Amino acid sequence: MVDLHIYDVIKRPVITEKSSGQVDDLNQYVFEVSQEANKIQIKEAVEVIFDVEVLKVRTMVQPAKRGQRGRKAYVRSKQWKKAIVTLAEGSEIDLFNP
Repeated sequence: MVDLHIYDVIKRPVITEKSSGQVDDLNQYVFEVSQEANKIQIKEAVEVIFDVEVLKVRTMVQPAKRGQRGRKAYVRSKQWKKAIVTLAEGSEIDLFNP
């Protein structure tokens, strides 16, 4: 287990059309997190930083997107880790709700 500071675990919120729907319907929030972070570290970081109660954390690694121009292949975006955090009922993160 890598020893990460709580502010190194969460990199940024992922705000898309789908994640906005998850906030409204399922009370789930999506973050880009450190590749080395595990679910326990992600849960602790969200609870401490945003002062909310986390019920469940799901993680997935988004693969690198590759492109091709003619014969040349290149990487458009690198691999990153995404976490979907489910909060307890009544909890919300104001960052997502302007």
